[in-house]
Amino acid sequence: MKSPRIKKGNVIYLKKPKKIRVSKVGSRYYYYLLACTITLLAIGLIMILSSSSIWAYNQYNDMFYYLKRQIVYALFGLFFMFILSRVNYHKLKDTALLWLGGSIFLLAIVLLPGIGRLAGGATRWIELGPITIQPSEVVKLAIIIYLATALSRKKFNINDLNHIGVHILLLLVIIGLVFIQPDLGTAFVITIIVFIIFFLAGMDLKILGTSFMLGSISLLIAIMSEDYRRERLLSFLNPWKDPQDSGFHIIQSWLALGTGGITGVGLGYSRQKFLYLPAAHTDFIFSIIGEETGLIGTLLITALFLLLIYFGLMVTFRSNDLFGQLLAGGITSLIALQTFINIGGVVGILPITGIPLPLISFGGTSLLLTLCEIGILLNISLNLREERRIRVVHKVNNQRRGNSRPRTSRNISSRRTSFKR
Repeated sequence: MKSPRIKKGNVIYLKKPKKIRVSKVGSRYYYYLLACTITLLAIGLIMILSSSSIWAYNQYNDMFYYLKRQIVYALFGLFFMFILSRVNYHKLKDTALLWLGGSIFLLAIVLLPGIGRLAGGATRWIELGPITIQPSEVVKLAIIIYLATALSRKKFNINDLNHIGVHILLLLVIIGLVFIQPDLGTAFVITIIVFIIFFLAGMDLKILGTSFMLGSISLLIAIMSEDYRRERLLSFLNPWKDPQDSGFHIIQSWLALGTGGITGVGLGYSRQKFLYLPAAHTDFIFSIIGEETGLIGTLLITALFLLLIYFGLMVTFRSNDLFGQLLAGGITSLIALQTFINIGGVVGILPITGIPLPLISFGGTSLLLTLCEIGILLNISLNLREERRIRVVHKVNNQRRGNSRPRTSRNISSRRTSFKR
């Protein structure tokens, strides 16, 4: 069904369309994003088999145990990615509160005795028979959808405390629930994503700067208040001070990367996966990639992530509306931040946080939610405006930050050009 048109001279104005026409620009980014995603997913499955086979055989007498579980989650994730790529992303506005409420509920019940599973000194998982859910992974996407919905409403002033105050309180509650699991790494990631979305929505830089300083001080206090966090930070600065305990992980990671050299020792021939490197198939899978495929393999993985992030940013800044811009910007920032933190921890330029490598590391909830996020990004990419052939003017409300437009805006409400017949 065509949208109603108003023609003035040689300029066509479109009212809010019920269905946005797919542009050639959008479809191009769709296939670029899809290609990067499928390639990284395939590499991840191969490396999970290689890195987890020894540990899986030792624990479950089945070297394919982790691979089979990851394949199941990957199939479900691809299914939901396809669905979300075809359903108009604006419908997510109606589910924003459901996402937020559901994630808060999961974060609360995971702390209850008998429900949450304790592993590695933290209670982060809910086991439902063969299914394991990590609520902190769900809350990442929930916050992005909720904030994109709230900040894109008409007449919403992001610099007015009366407008933003309730949302900040809800975010603090969520970050607090994640923090007491304890999961400082995820709490940090969520906080940074919130700052990025506020920035894209046009929050005043003075307010953002002040909030960032207060957040940094709070983070430092949180790190120094617990012995294991303090030791982890100090071991990152000098792992050789305690090579058998707090510095063990990063030293073994360096050994794996150093052994790989330029071309690697060969796929499946890693030595560090023989129970030397802890979490070889999860947090430190990038180390096994470096050992088996060398510098060439690690650069390939890095290049694929950079391409995925680049195309995500292109979708962000070419999106038709503020909701799509904030949604795409939040998802792209989340993937970029998790990638940077994981690889940074593996190579030793950042503290180890337990953040998985998107699409590569073993983890059902993480993989499922990442594919859902990419599905939303694909849907937004199909609804980009085409700038080369036809430029139209949509009758949309000006969403402003104070007296100016959001930082992601490309002045889509004031463009005029000839309609090429």
